[in-house]
Amino acid sequence: MNYFIYNPISGNHSARKKKKLLDLISSYPDNIVFETKQQGDEIVLAKRAIELGAKCVIAVGGDGTINKVASVLKGIDIPLGIIPIGSGNGLARHLSISMNIKKALSTVMKGSCISIDSCFLNDQVFFCTAGLGFDAHVANTFDARKKRGLLNYIIAVFISLFRFKPVHVSINNGPVEELFLLTISNANQYGNNAFISPNADIQDGKFEIIKIKRLHPIKLISVVLRLFLKNIDKSSNVDIINTNQATIHFRVNQSIHADGEALFSESDILNVSIQTNSLKVVV
Repeated sequence: MNYFIYNPISGNHSARKKKKLLDLISSYPDNIVFETKQQGDEIVLAKRAIELGAKCVIAVGGDGTINKVASVLKGIDIPLGIIPIGSGNGLARHLSISMNIKKALSTVMKGSCISIDSCFLNDQVFFCTAGLGFDAHVANTFDARKKRGLLNYIIAVFISLFRFKPVHVSINNGPVEELFLLTISNANQYGNNAFISPNADIQDGKFEIIKIKRLHPIKLISVVLRLFLKNIDKSSNVDIINTNQATIHFRVNQSIHADGEALFSESDILNVSIQTNSLKVVV
């Protein structure tokens, strides 16, 4: 049996589109859908699917939903399938999984498995991106709005531009730096083809730390444009460290995020690590 963990509040899909999705899933034999009702259900339902002998567990949602389902499947032989219906869909885009629901479902049913790396912020696993600074502030603002979809994410970005203050960090006991953001990338993008780490390889046993300096708004615009031109690594205002382990010191109670989900750390230290080839994914 294939078990689908479906988050109905992911993205901004109409009731008609969601019905079409569920009808498509049920058109295949041996498919069972579990629907989340509240936060954290993804983990409970993924564990139940494993107990019931799942052949594959498919996350139907955004990067947050995928993160929770994948965290249960990490380190075992049952593969993760992905049907991306979220606001950004960073991991799915990195893996070249179609944004078209029908094509994504076909990949789940007929695709092959690869193994990808899993990264950690202290004990919090992530598979796409994590970090602190502006993107974490956006994640926190977006989470507080409750509504989903690309439009609401854009609104969260604009709200954050007026409220955000640069972060102060030290990497591996180096000097304290004032940064606009610090992103840790396992995959190459946040989502929506915003490539924060164009050369990231999700299977190489390393992650990239991307540092963007505090900038004048005009210079910042040029850096943002580079995200979508896939050449942010060429900017003189961006530093990228390729590594498999790091310790980051920062001010306590700063916003952080993992796969777009807003978090807060009670510590002022983030230990970043990686587990190679630890998650099977259908692509």
